[in-house]
Amino acid sequence: MQRIPALPLDTTDEAVSSLFNAIRQKMGGVPNILRTMAQSPAALEAYLGFSGAIGNGRFTAAQSELAALAAAGENSCDYCASAHSALGKMAGLDQPDMQQVIAGGNLDGGDGAIVTLTRQILNQRGVLSDADVEAFYAAGFDEGHLVELIALTALNIFTNYFNHIAATEIDFPVVSTRAA
Repeated sequence: MQRIPALPLDTTDEAVSSLFNAIRQKMGGVPNILRTMAQSPAALEAYLGFSGAIGNGRFTAAQSELAALAAAGENSCDYCASAHSALGKMAGLDQPDMQQVIAGGNLDGGDGAIVTLTRQILNQRGVLSDADVEAFYAAGFDEGHLVELIALTALNIFTNYFNHIAATEIDFPVVSTRAA
């Protein structure tokens, strides 16, 4: 059972209703995490602004989803693993690759470098070595990519922790972060 209830889609709160309408126009619906986050319209608006801005960054949609899946796996967030598996599929990711990333495995090339550095940021609490950063650059990324990956990781920490604390009910096909 959710600890923080989701607001109803037919809320009479004008600020929340406006946000829900904008989300519906972009996504076709309002996921439970966003209905729950709407308990604080300021937090929801901040999340939407941050995710919208970083979504216009240099990573492809698929690369951003790999970072989100790596964070979900590391932080054991089933809601985010489920949501980002659905979004990853829409972005062209293969199911076996997504499952591998969630389970702690890696990928080759630049995608693998994104997954690895996301995990390092999380597990090392942002304290990266020169070798960690150089390995990312050697995979074809630059300082701008690094800054964006830090931002993506921070955004995913927020949603992972939010879902843990809110006990958000999953409204996507369920993907577990626990090994079978």
